[in-house]
Amino acid sequence: MVRQFMPRASKMAVLATLGLAILVVALNDPSPGGRLARAKDRKSDPMRERLARGRYLVEGPMLCFACHSEVDWKAPGAPELKGQKGGGARFPEEAIPFPLYSPNISPDAETGAGTWTDEQLARAIREGIGHDGRRLSPVMPYLNYRVLSDEDLASVVAYLRSIPPVHNVVPKTELPEPVMNSLPPPMPVTAPVPQPDFSNSIKRGEYLVQLGDCAGCHTPTDQQGRPLPGLDFAGGAPLKGPWGEVASTNITSDPSGISYYNRRLFLQVMRTGRVRTRQLNPIMLTSRYRYMTDEDLTAIYSYLRTLPQVSHRVDNTEPPRPCKRCGFVHGFGDRN
Repeated sequence: MVRQFMPRASKMAVLATLGLAILVVALNDPSPGGRLARAKDRKSDPMRERLARGRYLVEGPMLCFACHSEVDWKAPGAPELKGQKGGGARFPEEAIPFPLYSPNISPDAETGAGTWTDEQLARAIREGIGHDGRRLSPVMPYLNYRVLSDEDLASVVAYLRSIPPVHNVVPKTELPEPVMNSLPPPMPVTAPVPQPDFSNSIKRGEYLVQLGDCAGCHTPTDQQGRPLPGLDFAGGAPLKGPWGEVASTNITSDPSGISYYNRRLFLQVMRTGRVRTRQLNPIMLTSRYRYMTDEDLTAIYSYLRTLPQVSHRVDNTEPPRPCKRCGFVHGFGDRN
């Protein structure tokens, strides 16, 4: 969501940006594409399974096409426009104070990622280094994607290679100098990244919440993009764009958050974009979550229940009021 100049909140709309690109090549194997090659060679992991896993991650929890495609921000869940999957887009001008473009990551050889190597894709995804060596904006959540396991990374790259090419020229983003100066130093991934213990529902949920960058929207930040102390997942971050103007909600289990959610309601909300009779704003990208398995959505729910409760009232059905707690203006802000 953009740590340095826009509340990470806005980034979810933007969220998943520069990338689907990263398959670390160096990791304990000096040969180009070594780790990816080893994963592909495993007879126990057929390419069909890899493509299915890649599709699940890319189109689901990683939210890749929410940024790398033109989407319909007026429709529930903000689905991508037909024929534009992976073709790149400009981020909403209301959300970013400079022209920011997500690249075309479809396999089109002329205008997309068709000529990029697996190593270039891998570095973009987990290290924030573009195929041409440029530093990528933190709107691309590569710091989150560093936890992406080598197996899942291989699946993501394989699936991106398989989608229909989209011939679409996207301008190259030129990051302003203040942005460039605020970027963290390059952090190469130099060790194997194992698959989490998916038999543990909490760990599974933590992994998925990290890949989805849930904190990017649901944790308010200061003007430098730093999370506000004591407000992790407590909402209040302004989200302004073609979807309208709302604030992210408190998703901790505090009474001011989603303490009234049970597992069944949580799954229903993530699949339908509705909290009982209330329709959520399209910026809550439920079109990406609705096809996730019950097991994975339950794991996310279970992990969120372990987070510290934070008292912070946010209600988008109420008139916006200044909030002393987070410093933003949102519904019920005057009750904090």
